[in-house]
Amino acid sequence: MDIFVIQGLNALYYASTLFLIAAGLSLIYGVMGIVNMAHGSFFAIGAYVTATIIQLSAGSVPVLLMFVLLPLGAIAVGILGYVVEPILLRPLYARGAEEYPLLITFGLLLILEDGMRFIWGGNPFPASQLVVYLGSMSILETLYPAYVLFVISIGIIASLFLWLFVYRTKFGLILRATSQDMKMSSGLGLDVRRVFNMAFAGGCVMVGLGGAVIVPYQSAFLGMGMDALILAFVVVVIGGLGSMKGAFVGALIVGVVRVLGIQYFPEVELAVLYIIAALVLFFRPTGLFGRDG
Repeated sequence: MDIFVIQGLNALYYASTLFLIAAGLSLIYGVMGIVNMAHGSFFAIGAYVTATIIQLSAGSVPVLLMFVLLPLGAIAVGILGYVVEPILLRPLYARGAEEYPLLITFGLLLILEDGMRFIWGGNPFPASQLVVYLGSMSILETLYPAYVLFVISIGIIASLFLWLFVYRTKFGLILRATSQDMKMSSGLGLDVRRVFNMAFAGGCVMVGLGGAVIVPYQSAFLGMGMDALILAFVVVVIGGLGSMKGAFVGALIVGVVRVLGIQYFPEVELAVLYIIAALVLFFRPTGLFGRDG
């Protein structure tokens, strides 16, 4: 019984971090129709910035205050996205072709990866003070890292906040209207450019938060963005690109499969995820909750 509870918590931990990444990707695509290839790099930047803040704060501020500083990494990524969108992506909207944003964001991925290598170097960048501070707690007579429970709670709070923001606020209504019919929304007087800018920045904040909360539990390292991007694509393929519900359900599925795979068939764990994604694409090309067209 103990192993099932622990593995269930591990699955929720993976699902929480994957949801933050995939929700940002789905938000950007759902509103703007852009597949952001640099999404994983924004995740890594959130991790590196947060690790830097924690390292600089260690010894000078109480450890408890560092938890308040965690969102600063996500905010920094959101500001970066807010600046990048009008400079690199906005000139491409009038062209209409989907391959231009793909190429631009892929180029941005390469630039950001080299930038992180230049700033932080090639060695892992640890920031484990928060994990050490929270320590472990006993769950069914088994010691379990308390920080993992903190990450799970962040994922749950973030999912509730995102749902309330999208479906219970005026700006969320504008986002949904723009995603369904951009030309009609523009004709009704909505500032579509501002909506796109805020949607891109919001998606970057979500993925930056994913990097911020994961870095105390694992060091920031080069290549972590690409790993996160691949898993995020698996999540959105299963759940449906552009769907918040799909990102939530897809993250849960991938989290459970990853934990079971690591436990019982580690050699083919990633292959099983790809097989599930391929089956979903075969029977339902838009994903479980994606909309046609």
